Amino acid sequence: MDMLSAMRIFIRVVERSSLSAAARDLGLGQPTVSERVEKLEKHLGARLLYRTTRSVQATDAGARFYDYAKRAIEAAEEAEASVAAAETSLTGTFRIAAPHGLGEMTLPRLLIEFQTLHPALAIDVTLNDRFVDPMTEGVDLSIRIGEIGSGNFIARRLGTMRRLMLAAPGYLERHGQPREPAELAAHPFIRVAGFAADERLQLIGSDGGTVEAPIRTAWRVNHWRPLMEAVLAERGIGALFVAVCGREIAEGRLVSVLPSHEFRRVDVHAIYPPGPRPAARTKAFLSLLAERADELFGETPAA
Repeated sequence: MDMLSAMRIFIRVVERSSLSAAARDLGLGQPTVSERVEKLEKHLGARLLYRTTRSVQATDAGARFYDYAKRAIEAAEEAEASVAAAETSLTGTFRIAAPHGLGEMTLPRLLIEFQTLHPALAIDVTLNDRFVDPMTEGVDLSIRIGEIGSGNFIARRLGTMRRLMLAAPGYLERHGQPREPAELAAHPFIRVAGFAADERLQLIGSDGGTVEAPIRTAWRVNHWRPLMEAVLAERGIGALFVAVCGREIAEGRLVSVLPSHEFRRVDVHAIYPPGPRPAARTKAFLSLLAERADELFGETPAA
């Protein structure tokens, strides 16, 4: 038996002194209300109500039970309200995980704006480039680039990111600009671990078709920053997400290689723990991400 539900029904019957009036208030049929009260009496082993043709009244046992049941229901409602308040109030700590590139370059500005809007909120940031299940890592939200698979989480697609093939102008002046994808094999290539691990790039040509280009890895790194430094130092050609190198491109320190070909865009998702609805702080940050997605992905410079 659902004791809280039975208590609510009993309380309304006592307060209305009528089974039918209580039934109308609760949106139930009178037989249902009568049955629930009888089950409650059987469960407690005591008669709770005196029934007459015109009204019902609490017995001595019923009056005592009414007082305790009233306090129990009020306590339950207060407990429920306290959880609801925590879920809707932007206080506490917002824990977020993100890849290094976004977390070091574009995400901080959004988090600063988020905290400015909600000053009672503390921010806790974890940066790594592996897939993070928010339930496992204990974060409110995790931003991930690329395949996410399936798991005990909810995923919301934020958009896509562009990866560009780049070189320093000085390198191209000395070694020449490749004119066809096949010519990339003659140049040292700088890549992040896990990307083009088979020494072949998958490119999209101007006609929309897929082109496979062999490469010769000269540098393999597990972080974008030494990759970019090596490209800037004219060590070879590299591939970087626009989110981390927009300034260098704007300043002319990096230029596009094979601009007639491009990499397939990579999906970006926000993932968060399952539940009927995201926590209020997670929902609020998702809303900000939706408004600032281009800025997060480096497509629009920060104002």
